[in-house]
Amino acid sequence: MRLFTALWPVEDALRHLDRAVRAVDQEDLAAATGGLRKFRFISPDRWHLTLCFHGDDADLQATTEQVESRVAALPGVSAPRLRLAGAGTFRGVLWIGVQPAEEADETALRQLVGAAGGDARGYEAHLTIARWLGGRLDRARLTGLFADYAGPWWEPEHLAVMSSELRRGGPIHRTVHRVALPRRASG
Repeated sequence: MRLFTALWPVEDALRHLDRAVRAVDQEDLAAATGGLRKFRFISPDRWHLTLCFHGDDADLQATTEQVESRVAALPGVSAPRLRLAGAGTFRGVLWIGVQPAEEADETALRQLVGAAGGDARGYEAHLTIARWLGGRLDRARLTGLFADYAGPWWEPEHLAVMSSELRRGGPIHRTVHRVALPRRASG
């Protein structure tokens, strides 16, 4: 089974980013993406932070048990406080960055990446909002559309082990297991 572990932003954070994407001036967007083939925004219901891709043939039970036990073994970690902010690109991908509120939140996020089975040191937290197939990229112009974006602060409620079924219209993601994250102590 094709599996990955992810953090899903809370609804307020997703709605805020969706409004920002919809508010982009269409002429500016056309100018920034004119050299790209098949540029398309990804549906907000698929926006997430992948912590670890487990593979196309991952064992569901082994993966969920491993993620569950690794999260339980984390010493005193609570859900990190995060916000979506800034923008960048990878090959064929436009992403929004993820900013931890404090150093402890950065540490907690990296611990969760490790607990999910990912590379905590090399992890670059991001949320993919658009893809394209190739062409001439004007990186500064495209990322400039969202360079000043900063969303509301949020705390993830759980890690989600997801199945991903590849289909012609795009992947279908389904939550197959949730691991609750300890809430931050208040006061």
